[in-house]
Amino acid sequence: MMWPSRVTGAIGFGFLACAVLAQELLDPALLSKPPTDAWPTYHGDYSGRHFSPLSQINQSNIKSLSLAWVYRTTPSSEGAIVGSEEQESSPERVNRDAKGPVIKAIPLMVNGVLYLSVPNHAYAVEAYTGRQIWHYYWRGRGAIGNRGMAMWGAWLYFETPDNNIVSLDAATGKERWHKAVVPPVSPHFSTVAPVVVGKHILTGIAGDSGGSSGWLEARNPETGEVEWRWYATPRAGQPGIETWPSEQAADHGAGGPWQPPTYDPELNLIYVTTGNPAPVYLGSARPGKNLWTSSIVALNADTGKLVWYFQTSPHDTHDWDATEVAVLLDADIDGKPRRLLAQANRNGYYFLIDRTTGKNLLTKPFISSVNAYKGTDPHGVLIPNPAKEPQVGGTLVSPSSDGAANYPAPSFDPETKLFYVNATQSFSIYYAEAPKSSAGEGASMEYHTGFFHSALLALNYKTGEVKWRHDYPGTGFWSSTYPGILTTAGKLLFTGDPSGHFVARDPATGADLWHSGVGAQITNSPETYLLDGTQYVVVAAADSLYAFSLQR
Repeated sequence: MMWPSRVTGAIGFGFLACAVLAQELLDPALLSKPPTDAWPTYHGDYSGRHFSPLSQINQSNIKSLSLAWVYRTTPSSEGAIVGSEEQESSPERVNRDAKGPVIKAIPLMVNGVLYLSVPNHAYAVEAYTGRQIWHYYWRGRGAIGNRGMAMWGAWLYFETPDNNIVSLDAATGKERWHKAVVPPVSPHFSTVAPVVVGKHILTGIAGDSGGSSGWLEARNPETGEVEWRWYATPRAGQPGIETWPSEQAADHGAGGPWQPPTYDPELNLIYVTTGNPAPVYLGSARPGKNLWTSSIVALNADTGKLVWYFQTSPHDTHDWDATEVAVLLDADIDGKPRRLLAQANRNGYYFLIDRTTGKNLLTKPFISSVNAYKGTDPHGVLIPNPAKEPQVGGTLVSPSSDGAANYPAPSFDPETKLFYVNATQSFSIYYAEAPKSSAGEGASMEYHTGFFHSALLALNYKTGEVKWRHDYPGTGFWSSTYPGILTTAGKLLFTGDPSGHFVARDPATGADLWHSGVGAQITNSPETYLLDGTQYVVVAAADSLYAFSLQR
């Protein structure tokens, strides 16, 4: 085992943590429960609600919340456990700058250890102190964002920018195996945090250009072998192929699921949110609805078979993928109990769906400037306005290609019954060009324009109406791509603001309760856990993790 010199003082605790991990397996039952003394999967649990029942930190003592520790990632491979030996002949792309990679991942926390990944790196960190236990370095290519890890038993899994899935021993950080998901030269990219469902490791492979199509696959956690694969665009002869002009267009149609799915264990359904079609802006090269892109789909967890789908942006020509979190909640609708799925979509619409059947219950804009659709059909599906497709002279569309919302976590608080999302009202001008190839790569373009306006919104989850909003002043070009949101039973809502503050608000009213400057904008979604009777709240900003607890 290799120990960087900077954490010599943590070796005793590190060996203790390793011994505990070697003896104890992660209880899979934790994945179905709201997170308390663990954060065992990307969303904390399978529901995607980003709500914690912890209440030690609450409105009565939030003013005593103080910084407990800071952990800064290193971009160097020095002192790290190095993997991918057969790639040693390939050039190392190590960032030697003083700054580490931006943390987009939500770390796992199991048995007192945080597990964190960034492009080409993975770390184990003491959840009490922020001291590093081990650091694993993947000798690979590329630096596209990474959204986190999965854990099964005492083993970890994460994706690399050059399209490999790697399994590590959680106690030591040593590589168990890695599997190439696609050939070395490929238009695909791998950023998603894997998710454990039963004895499956689920991982998504994205393709955002006209040269590929994405998919979700299940792998055996022990061997890494593929068990099933579901493609985001139909293959020849499959249902949905009629929504593409040709088999070739579908094969190159993108749609990659790069957001971790959510899961209903009782229905045994995985809820997958898919990416935009390709070519991105030139819809004339791919007439039709282009299933299953920009959609929410339900798959059987054991077989990967499609059970139902709902397309949020039919024939999308604005880069509005549907990869925002599919949040699962249960409630009475019209006097009947329903299993529901809620999503604040990149296209500016809030959707409420029966997650058993896929029936749409509500389609409603959550920003006022949306202008790309004529309305909805009887099934709640949006009807595109052809005048808002990219034009030779340009056309002004809202929201921009960044979207009204994006991949960072929204939150549903079962106590307030409100759905929270950081939303951006913005515009792009979309231009059309002639295709430059049969697949249309490189055709058309868009330009962000105007002054972006962002706000934290609290939505009535049944109606989509805004109950309260907090407007962020002077947001300019602040993107919708972060930060995420966490709510807790302490009657607190945690998120970030454009000024580089980590903030806590009253989830019932939006009132400002507490804030702390961390020197950079929040870049992931907050999490919380309880260790030895102390509640911690952990969040990332740029290349660092910040942990907060109550001042004693």
